[in-house]
Amino acid sequence: MARDHAAQPALDMAGSDSSCSASDDLSAYRADPRIAERLARVRSAYAGLVRRRWIVLAILAVLIVASVTLDFSLGPARLTPLQLARTLLNPGAVPLPQHVIVWQIRLPYALMAVLVGLALGISGGEMQTILDNPLASPFTLGVSAAAAFGASLAIVLNWRLPFVPQEWIVSADAFGFAIASAVMLELVARLRGSSTATVVLFGIALVFTFHALVSLVQFVADEDSLQDLVFWTMGSLTRADWPKVGVLACASLVITPLSLRAAPALTALRLGEDRAASFGVDVRRARIASLLRISVLASLAVSFVGTIGFVGLIAPHIARRLVGEDHRYYLPAAALVGGLVMSLSSIAAKNIVPNVVVPVGIVTALVGIPFFLAIVLRVRS
Repeated sequence: MARDHAAQPALDMAGSDSSCSASDDLSAYRADPRIAERLARVRSAYAGLVRRRWIVLAILAVLIVASVTLDFSLGPARLTPLQLARTLLNPGAVPLPQHVIVWQIRLPYALMAVLVGLALGISGGEMQTILDNPLASPFTLGVSAAAAFGASLAIVLNWRLPFVPQEWIVSADAFGFAIASAVMLELVARLRGSSTATVVLFGIALVFTFHALVSLVQFVADEDSLQDLVFWTMGSLTRADWPKVGVLACASLVITPLSLRAAPALTALRLGEDRAASFGVDVRRARIASLLRISVLASLAVSFVGTIGFVGLIAPHIARRLVGEDHRYYLPAAALVGGLVMSLSSIAAKNIVPNVVVPVGIVTALVGIPFFLAIVLRVRS
């Protein structure tokens, strides 16, 4: 039934150049009281479906606000709600340590969790659509592994530039390698005769290749570099700061509307390439444009916080269960679910071990593995 609803935006974009006789036949068809009654019921049912989808999106947004508030309130330093509110509203009137904890640590940390989740959620949603594979995500197709290899080189080789902090060099190198892996996926997709299965298999090959290269770098790294490298590959939000939050937020504000604009074409792709083409969708162009959007968002996310697994995989599946296949609602839902999962994982990371913030990538892996197995079993059945 979800695919029936998915056809609606695709049919909207198909357009019609009907002849006068066809219009007359359609008018006579609609004049039949029984047909008119059925059409009214269909319109009413679809309007109810749209309302339910908007309600789901609103609930997800409210849950994210509540989760961010809770995430912001928690941490090793015990601050009361009154102290937090006073620091937010009047930061100049509080002690410096309290100001630093709230404005330089907790707030960027909580916001970065949501932004990374949004980026990975919408990236995973688009990737599963264009590749028609329920197991596709930036993590499973090599983008995250490539970023880890780029970061490992920058850390172990101690690359530096004048007046540029080391952490920005690490992030830039991770971003460059992640983009390179996405470009390779795009080139494979451009090959004449290549199928979605070819792209998926190539992505899996990239995962194993970059994991092997990261292991090689770890083997030759000294003790200090190895510690930094292992911590980075675990995926952590502790490197979040306002410049990184600003960069990822701006990228999301630019790319998300482009994804929503492409929603009808992506919905048509869920019906199959042949049917999408019959609706006027340039399948190859839509797939390549989507890969470009995915590349930028996913690469930025993993370059700032490290390897975060399974969020881009499970968020689209939860979103599909909530709102169906219509990408006008599915993509926002995937983004919101991803943000909520990351925010809740951030909260869990602060509470698993008392007075210690566990790398959030460990939490997402522990949560995501059962979902991954459930998806695999469902696909096999």
